[in-house]
Amino acid sequence: MTEFEGQVLADLRVLKSQMEHLIGIGQPGRIVQIEERVERHERSVQRIKGVFAAFGGLLTMVHLAMAYLRR
Repeated sequence: MTEFEGQVLADLRVLKSQMEHLIGIGQPGRIVQIEERVERHERSVQRIKGVFAAFGGLLTMVHLAMAYLRR
């Protein structure tokens, strides 16, 4: 085996190790962890949107009540 072939095989071993770390071997890898974090973030963003929509509706009702009582 030449020096070049040895270097290529060593690099492939390192690459395989890094891919196993990302994907995971029987355990959740980094990609799965990132996907879970993104899903949690999306749920919290949707929850905040709902809270703001409810607050906007409530504020609209208060303004309508104030306008109605003024007249």
